Amino acid sequence: MAAGERVTSFDIAALAKVSQPTVSRALRGDKTVSEATRKRIEAVAQLLGYKVDRAASSLRSGHSNTLALLFFEDPLPDGSFINPFFLSMLGSILRTCAERQYDLLTSFQQLSSDWHVDYEDSRKADGLILLGYGDYALYRARLEQLARQGTHFVRWGAVEPGAGETTIGCDNIAGGRAAAAHLVARGCRRVAFLGDASDHYPEFRDRYRGLCDGLAAAGVATEPMLRADCLSLESAGYEAARALLAGGAAFDGLFAASDLIALGAMRALAEAGRRVPDDVAVIGFDDIPAAALGHPPLTTVAQDYSRAGPLLVDALVRRLHGEEAENRVLAPRLVVRASA
Repeated sequence: MAAGERVTSFDIAALAKVSQPTVSRALRGDKTVSEATRKRIEAVAQLLGYKVDRAASSLRSGHSNTLALLFFEDPLPDGSFINPFFLSMLGSILRTCAERQYDLLTSFQQLSSDWHVDYEDSRKADGLILLGYGDYALYRARLEQLARQGTHFVRWGAVEPGAGETTIGCDNIAGGRAAAAHLVARGCRRVAFLGDASDHYPEFRDRYRGLCDGLAAAGVATEPMLRADCLSLESAGYEAARALLAGGAAFDGLFAASDLIALGAMRALAEAGRRVPDDVAVIGFDDIPAAALGHPPLTTVAQDYSRAGPLLVDALVRRLHGEEAENRVLAPRLVVRASA
């Protein structure tokens, strides 16, 4: 190669003893290239001082090399509109996108009839990662619309049988069982549940189902009067717990479908003079950063957001390449703190 001559992917291919298409796939993070081959190609590229022209690559391929991460707008009182659990997941998604050489565009989901147009159809993004959904019974139609239009997308949420999209989610039933086992081991025999455990909120439904299964396995009855529907808001958890207490319900354990609900419930219990955990042991779900800062610190079922990010990105990239991407259900773990 003459001095000053521009290095090309063909030069890299010759030195690495692979084909030029293999070089292109390796340098854009394509998972079909083996780890050993990718490292050899990257080493040669670095030796030759090769820089990937991502703009030119995008024009040639018809792709933007950008993924869109779309949050569902949650009506939180702090004005952030983003569930704090998803903020915990954001870092692992960003890191994985950088490793796969994709840019990440973040925004909110616009639940209009043509919300996909601003992203994949207009080439702003090659595919979508959807976090959060609100009322699943209403949201289901939007997901079906995206699938009909051929939009590439993956989502975090409840893995529902027969759904056509790729979903990464938590084993919510196992999380409910773990909460039940811990409360029973503490001596709790009357356990309340806060959260809308219906098909409108399938993750909450499965957490309640797991709680019921776990209590039944220990010979503890589930009492319908100790269940109060509420959304995943601290204020909703506060009001739901107040309603249970005002109704005269006696309970020595409380499992909340989210940490936000649990934190609100603990505030209501404190106002009513009920000590946590002496009078009522409390467990939440999610392990958001605020859980460790509660008074007392909140025992919770942690979702594996560090694994969720890479799995979401990799599943979407596979779909962009026309490959199958399977649903994945991640095991939760119980994080024991002072509240239970």
